[in-house]
Amino acid sequence: MVGMLVYPGGTIHDASTLGYTFSQNFFSDMGAYAARNGEPNYLSMMLFSFSLMVVGITFMLYYLSLPSVLGRTRSNYMMACLGSLFATISSICMIGTGLTPTDLVFEPHVLFANNIFHFSLLSSSLYTLVVYRSEVLEMKYITGYVLFFFSIAAYVGVLQFGPSARASVDGLVFQVVSQKMIVLAFICSVLHQTYGFSKVGVLSGET
Repeated sequence: MVGMLVYPGGTIHDASTLGYTFSQNFFSDMGAYAARNGEPNYLSMMLFSFSLMVVGITFMLYYLSLPSVLGRTRSNYMMACLGSLFATISSICMIGTGLTPTDLVFEPHVLFANNIFHFSLLSSSLYTLVVYRSEVLEMKYITGYVLFFFSIAAYVGVLQFGPSARASVDGLVFQVVSQKMIVLAFICSVLHQTYGFSKVGVLSGET
């Protein structure tokens, strides 16, 4: 949020805009060395990089803990470990996205950013089965994870087949808003699962 407030301005199609435009600036714009209007973007860049590093490490630790919680049979444990491996790669890609300013190293940045969701799709597909088979969480939390999986699948489809952000303003808005929605889905999914685990006493070690 603070990174948005201090972002100088400019979008792909209009360098004259002031500040961060929610529907026309990607999150990655905050991580650029220079804003799209040409002004220095040091503070927003540092905040963006630090935030993604914290989130990446947090997600990594979260998913590395899940096999011991959900792997109550050998097959479930193996699937959970594989799911956590993919989630760890996704988390590393988050950190890589934060450390590769889009205006300085565009191709590595795009590679890291897109693979956050490609590997999350693989992880969520496995964990959808793991959560269902574990019977640790109530059905409403399992349904939430299924919706999370379909959300990521839809966004991967947007990345592959959606309109180009550079081709038109409409294409830019579609891509930017889609990105905001999937990030919100990420946050809500983790919070929803964490609340579910806390209700059954997993986080406190009661089970």
